[in-house]
Amino acid sequence: MMARAGVIVVGLCLILYFVLTGQWAYLYVTSGEAIGIAMGAALIVLPLIGAWALVREIEFGIQADRLGTKLDAEGGMPTAEAELTPSGRLAKTDAEPLVQRYTAEADAAGDDWRARYRLGVVQDAAGRRKDARASIRDAIRLAKNAS
Repeated sequence: MMARAGVIVVGLCLILYFVLTGQWAYLYVTSGEAIGIAMGAALIVLPLIGAWALVREIEFGIQADRLGTKLDAEGGMPTAEAELTPSGRLAKTDAEPLVQRYTAEADAAGDDWRARYRLGVVQDAAGRRKDARASIRDAIRLAKNAS
């Protein structure tokens, strides 16, 4: 729930940013000077890139949440087999063997999105956020191909 509230706040901030940046871009472009026109163009392009990135992240979050909910309903989410730190992460000594085990299971499962998603959850709990996102992206792609 907190994540959704955070997304809404960031989205609203981005909209405010677009309005203010759009005003500055208009002023620069209508200044008639070459450098002002270039700055105005940059102020138009850069927020569009930011909006594209935000939309991609929201899509990723929605798709990952759907798969996670489905996997949880099936009873397939990994359980905490080791002691978690207060932040919800796996202790470093416990993390590596679990990640290796779930990696082997995901590799053996081939095109099963469930195994890849479980790997992503374990990688996230181990503090390997970049790897976790890649695994969950793979799970989303595999789930789309399976449907």
